Amino acid sequence: MTVQMDPAALNAFMWEEFPQVAAQFEVERTAPMEADVRLKVTEQHLRPGGTVSGPSMFALVDLAMYAVTLAMIGPVALAVTTNCSIDFMRKPEAGRDLIGTARLLKLGKTLAVGDVLVRNVGADPVLARASLTYAIPPRR
Repeated sequence: MTVQMDPAALNAFMWEEFPQVAAQFEVERTAPMEADVRLKVTEQHLRPGGTVSGPSMFALVDLAMYAVTLAMIGPVALAVTTNCSIDFMRKPEAGRDLIGTARLLKLGKTLAVGDVLVRNVGADPVLARASLTYAIPPRR
């Protein structure tokens, strides 16, 4: 399969369609059925104790799955999450951005199924693992 949107196109799409959150994320890499998305961690993403909050990590995995799906099908703003399960396994290192590596396992006409691994940028241990399904609206 051929990548339809590269990181520059996905980042521009995010600024156009989701300006309220676009500054928090950056699509760094796309490849067939894969994408890496960075969460630019700031004070707003932290919970007591100085670690990245679960909702912030959820936003990263959801956006990473959205990015990999759009990378493969093109700009479809109304593709939506239909299921997500996330396991939080380790505490993120304070003060470091997170990277979500998304991989599509199946891409059909109406559903995309994949997983996302979350790590601190530049570190190996997986902090969280998520399994997601996206609904793809019919093309007109």
